[in-house]
Amino acid sequence: MKKPILLVFFCILSNFLFSQIHLRFEVKQLSSKHTLDTVYVAGNFNNWVPDYKGGRFSMGNDGSVYLDVSLPKGKYEYKLTRGSWSKVETKLSGFDISNRELNLLNDTMISLQVGGWKDDFPSGISARQHTASANVIILDSVFYMPELNRTRRIWAYLPADYKMSKKKYPVLYMHDGQALFDAATSSFGEWGVDECLDTLFKKGGKECIVIGIDNSPVKRLTEYNPYEFRKYGKGEGNAYVDFLVKTLKPYIDSHLRTMKDKKNTFVAGSSMGGLISMVAVMRYPDVFGGAGIFSPAFWTAPQLTADLEKSAKKMDDRLFFYAGGSESEEMVSDMQKIENILHSSSHAKLYEIIDPIQKHNEAAWRKYFPDFIQWILNF
Repeated sequence: MKKPILLVFFCILSNFLFSQIHLRFEVKQLSSKHTLDTVYVAGNFNNWVPDYKGGRFSMGNDGSVYLDVSLPKGKYEYKLTRGSWSKVETKLSGFDISNRELNLLNDTMISLQVGGWKDDFPSGISARQHTASANVIILDSVFYMPELNRTRRIWAYLPADYKMSKKKYPVLYMHDGQALFDAATSSFGEWGVDECLDTLFKKGGKECIVIGIDNSPVKRLTEYNPYEFRKYGKGEGNAYVDFLVKTLKPYIDSHLRTMKDKKNTFVAGSSMGGLISMVAVMRYPDVFGGAGIFSPAFWTAPQLTADLEKSAKKMDDRLFFYAGGSESEEMVSDMQKIENILHSSSHAKLYEIIDPIQKHNEAAWRKYFPDFIQWILNF
């Protein structure tokens, strides 16, 4: 029996090796300020890690930089960085560029030009205008997170009539605060949360306080994941969720006019933020009454399904799921696997949107945020 087994093994290995396609990136023109700087590629093939070791370019003899990688056939999105999202590539004007796209079918060489780098523009990017509405404030630039022993900027959107009334409001806690309200602080565009809620207010819709928690450029992958994932380190997601519940929520409830009960407390985010939103309602079903789970990176947390199967019976939350059909081959199926567990084992109320043409970006999440907020506030 050993020979057939070995034969099958080598056939599988051979198919895997031959399915990999060689891809070379070359960057021939860099700003003269950065010719000696290390360049990286971050994309959906390495979980958008801006300093991923396997995405590090080498220096060529002609002053260009290059990177050779092997990937399966498929559609990819990526950007160049100099090791962090504060040093991501931009247009010559300083404006953000869209994700670069690649449909990899055969061995390929791509020659790239970088217009500029984000940190070359003082105060973020001077060409970008601040877009946050007057109803957005910074509660604290260095809010202490005792569960993680670090600090973070905290934003707040206050309803348009907050100062003129004595009402109390529901509260939505959102991750990746840099990308929620202001284009000047977002690396990839903003969600337009404030514009959406301002518009709903003018139309007589329900109002909501939104608390935005900035992500950590270096800890995001561990803060938003309760499990260890690859070589990124031990997951800190449970401690992050504890911070939301045990430190941030009590502070918000004591300083703002909030509805403190579960029915009026929500959490939302995208990608890794979608994953940690699911974890938050799973771990604290008596605190959060609902969640917006946008394009969740469930593939980084395979243990989630087993944990959810144990916890689902305690859940009766309102859960909004969104995914784009052009994000990855597994995005929709991974999300629906979690939904199926909830359908069969919980009392949660689910709302699903799948847009077959949308990709993994803020523009898509901005498009469907109004569906989420109106559903969760009017349920």
